[in-house]
Amino acid sequence: MALVLDTSALLGALDAADPDHEPCARLIADSREDLIVPALVLGELDYWCHERLTPDVWLAFLEDVLDGAYDVASPTHDDLERCHALQSAYADLKVGVVDASVLAVVERLGEPKLATLDHRHFGAMRPRHVDALDLLPHVS
Repeated sequence: MALVLDTSALLGALDAADPDHEPCARLIADSREDLIVPALVLGELDYWCHERLTPDVWLAFLEDVLDGAYDVASPTHDDLERCHALQSAYADLKVGVVDASVLAVVERLGEPKLATLDHRHFGAMRPRHVDALDLLPHVS
C-alpha cells in the first residue's frame, strides 16, 4: 500500500499559511504507507514553493526526498500513453500532464485513494480501477 501525493497536498503540508495545512501535514506525517511523489509533481512543487514560499522550503523538501522519506515514481511509457488519453478525454477541464501523470501512477499502483486538494480535476476524472478515488485529506 502506498499514498500517492499530488502537488496540492504537498504544498498544503509545506505552507503553514495554507488553510488546509494541518490536515495535509497530519496526513503525511501519520501515514504508515510508502509516500509516493510522481516525478512530474517535483517540477510543479518547485515552482509553487518559489512562488508562494521560499527556496529553502523546496530545498528542505528535496533533502527529505534524497533521504528516502518519499519515493519518486517516474512515468513509464504506458503512463505517458495514459496521460495522453486523459488529457484528450478531459480537454474541457484543461487537465495538465502533471495531474494526468498523478492519476496514471495511482492507476498503475492500484491505489483507491489520492492525497490532493484538487477536487475539481481528480473528482471529475474517472480512474480505470475504481469508480472514484478517495481524495484525502477529507476537508470541508
